[in-house]
Amino acid sequence: MYYVRKRIEISYAHQLHLPYESKCNRPHGHNAIIEVYCKAEQLNENGMVVDFSEIKRIVKQLDHRNLNEIFNFPTTAENVAQWLCQQIPSCYKISFQESDGNLAIYEKERL
Repeated sequence: MYYVRKRIEISYAHQLHLPYESKCNRPHGHNAIIEVYCKAEQLNENGMVVDFSEIKRIVKQLDHRNLNEIFNFPTTAENVAQWLCQQIPSCYKISFQESDGNLAIYEKERL
C-alpha cells in the first residue's frame, strides 16, 4: 500500500446557523490547516498515488471564499472535511484544523 499526505493552509469565511446562542452564528473567518491523506495499492501511470497539485487545486477552491456561498449544507469543519474527502481521488482521511485547538477529522469507513 502506498500513502501520501499533503498539508495546505487556507483562509475562509462562513457563518453557522445554530439553534442556540453562539458567536459562530455571526459571519467570521478562519485560517485553516488541512491535511489530506490518500492511499493506493497500485501507483497510477505517472508513478503516483495522486498528483499533489491535484490535491492542492481541489482544496484551494475554498481559499479566501465564503463557504456559505459554495455549499448548501452547514459549513462545519466536519462537513467540509467530508466533502473534501469525497472530491479528492484516493483520499481516505481529512484532518481539518479550523483554528488552534479545534480539529475535525473525517475518515472513510474501511471495507
